Amino acid sequence: MKNKINIYLAAPRGFCAGVERAIEIVKKSLKKYGAPVYVRHEIVHNKYVVDNLKKLGAKFVEELDEIKDKSRPVIFSAHGVPKSVPYNANKKQIEFIDATCPLVTKVHREAENLYEQGFKILLIGHANHPEVVGTMGQLPPGAIDLIQNDEEALKYKRSNINKNYAYITQTTLSVDDAKKIIKILKEKFPSIREPIKNDICYATTNRQTAVKKIAPKCDIFFVVGSKNSSNSVRLVEVAKKSGCQESFLISSQEDIPIKKIKSSLNIGISSGASAPEILVNKLIESIKEISTVTVNEVEVVKEKVFFKIPNKLQ
Repeated sequence: MKNKINIYLAAPRGFCAGVERAIEIVKKSLKKYGAPVYVRHEIVHNKYVVDNLKKLGAKFVEELDEIKDKSRPVIFSAHGVPKSVPYNANKKQIEFIDATCPLVTKVHREAENLYEQGFKILLIGHANHPEVVGTMGQLPPGAIDLIQNDEEALKYKRSNINKNYAYITQTTLSVDDAKKIIKILKEKFPSIREPIKNDICYATTNRQTAVKKIAPKCDIFFVVGSKNSSNSVRLVEVAKKSGCQESFLISSQEDIPIKKIKSSLNIGISSGASAPEILVNKLIESIKEISTVTVNEVEVVKEKVFFKIPNKLQ
């Protein structure tokens, strides 16, 4: 006999406006230029999305040097790129289309403006994440110092007595973790300049809020997303901190812990901003195969954000 399970389905979940725009840019580029088009780095951090775009004719590379046919266009991923990348594309005479999320571009422009005003910039984020590499690459080396956690914030020492400080953040951080780091920096530098509008994007914030609402009710929590997706990993952390220690990142249907599901009454499900809804539906179908399921969608806010694609692809 199947056990009965309540599924609490977080809303909003899944694709954000920046991810939808980036995927649409690849599809429209293939339509306009024909296959292949090149994409530098994964357009978004999700294997299912990347594999589907490969089938349509997209070729993924990590660096421009890997592009064999320089007559084909290259698309820059939603995470953004250092300034050296478009510079090198122009030098190699490769046409490029920039799919950087507009909210990441906002952080880039913010960094440039602060630098021009003479601020020493502290970037709260994760080392080697493509978004952080792109943001730090907007300015000369040494203009931005990276702060990854509370410990680094506490240890950070003023490098120039005459400099005013400002901070910016990666767009996909844990809202609560970022608050703790910001608090430390404000205590250390009382006059530190903060962004006019929070750099952590609306989609990251909304998905974390939805998880916080559901997680305390759950025996187990699943976040559908890829291991290299920062916002997906943060959702798992948020679920654990909100009271559901049995929280897992699910990147494929083979990952599901059947024994744990069978011994659960309440299961929470969300998905990262780069995970398509089809993967959420597949997870629910897998649970339905072993349990009797009631799905309750818990919506915390309706998202109406939309970003236009570049004019050259309209």
